[in-house]
Amino acid sequence: MGKPSKDYAVPLWEKANLTVYEAAAYSGIGADKLRELSDREDCEFVLWNGTKRLIKRKKLDEFLERAYSI
Repeated sequence: MGKPSKDYAVPLWEKANLTVYEAAAYSGIGADKLRELSDREDCEFVLWNGTKRLIKRKKLDEFLERAYSI
């Protein structure tokens, strides 16, 4: 099975997990700030796939709803 074609592209707001750059575009938060936040041991919205960092979109939304400042 090869790489999916663009016909199967999923919009960011429907993806379960986002790359750091997708999460930055989705949330308006810079990629460096997202990396800093997701480096924390207690970060609930990061998912590590080996060394690849993915952002759990729904958990990020929940985090941002609760946050006063970042």
